Amino acid sequence: MKLNNKLFAQMRAATRNLMHKSPVDTNQVIQDALKNASVYTEAAQQHMRGMGQMPTGSSPQQGTPAVDVQGMLAELSRNFSQGIGQGTGYRAANEPAEVLPGSFSEGSHTNAAGTRSYKLYVPSGYRGEPVPLVVMLHGCTQDPDDFATGTKMNALAEEMNCLVVYPAQSRQANASRCWNWFNNVDQRRDQGEPSIIAGITRDIMARYTIDKAKVYVAGLSAGGAMAAIMGTLYPDLYAAVGVHSGLPFAAAHDLPSALAAMKGDFRRGHQPNKAIPIIVFHGDQDTTVHPTNGDAIMVPARDAADAMAIEPGRVPNGHAFTRTVHKRADGKPRGEHWVIHGAGHAWSGGSARGSYTDGKGPDASREMMRFFATQQ
Repeated sequence: MKLNNKLFAQMRAATRNLMHKSPVDTNQVIQDALKNASVYTEAAQQHMRGMGQMPTGSSPQQGTPAVDVQGMLAELSRNFSQGIGQGTGYRAANEPAEVLPGSFSEGSHTNAAGTRSYKLYVPSGYRGEPVPLVVMLHGCTQDPDDFATGTKMNALAEEMNCLVVYPAQSRQANASRCWNWFNNVDQRRDQGEPSIIAGITRDIMARYTIDKAKVYVAGLSAGGAMAAIMGTLYPDLYAAVGVHSGLPFAAAHDLPSALAAMKGDFRRGHQPNKAIPIIVFHGDQDTTVHPTNGDAIMVPARDAADAMAIEPGRVPNGHAFTRTVHKRADGKPRGEHWVIHGAGHAWSGGSARGSYTDGKGPDASREMMRFFATQQ
């Protein structure tokens, strides 16, 4: 489908009118951590027995890891990739690709933590004026092209005249391209993968005229968990966060706790010092990342709000949903929690040409962009 500049100019004008209206090697990391740990907790062992990783009545041999690291890596990858793929998001062979008038180019960033490539979409309407920037973090097994296609975020970038950057996880860092949200080093400011993603963000801000008050980060699944980490660690860099089917900050610290967190048994009490504005989407039939994770992500925004409104709705010929809005005293939303009834582990409202999407809506990409605009 050819989308021309005139059409996008009309869409931008309509959007401006509507936007302000309300609606590291993972294996080695874990091996090192286990070697340094003198004893694994009985609770963790019991959990792994329940997951089928350790026979009942067995115990770890002295001086050896208490768990099968390769097996847990395989299970974590399988849980994400199989669960996420159960949606309606397999590529439709008959559907023609969109042809967008902007540029979609490759780049990379390197620091002490490593190197990651990325793809950057610059809309055709960009003329050097200050514009927003959205950082999009893909899910397991995905890459920037696939994620851009599935979320349709580049088309929104044309419509809303903003830049979108898609950092890419490498297979060297994670065999299934999952962001390593469960590693301790990857949950610390200016260390690990957060430092690389922040570095990519700052690189784009240095090369283009970006409105520093309009930089946002969003992601799906493992990317959603990493988006929550980025918003928590860098509230000075990101003005708001979008999390789709993800997990809260510090939900896990290694592979066993990651598997537990995905089932809804995550660590509690590690709340950020500052509640960053956040919008969360989660399907209530998600069997990969339990929906209670969406509830937990909302806790800081909820606690910082002065009022709450619950708004049920339904997409025509699509999913019903419940939107809960947490507002400040001045009416500005601090957070939105969208529970999509009947939906699984897939990007809501996405294109079937990308992987792991559910076209029955609501449109998570558009709603995220609307929410981001309310924080201006």
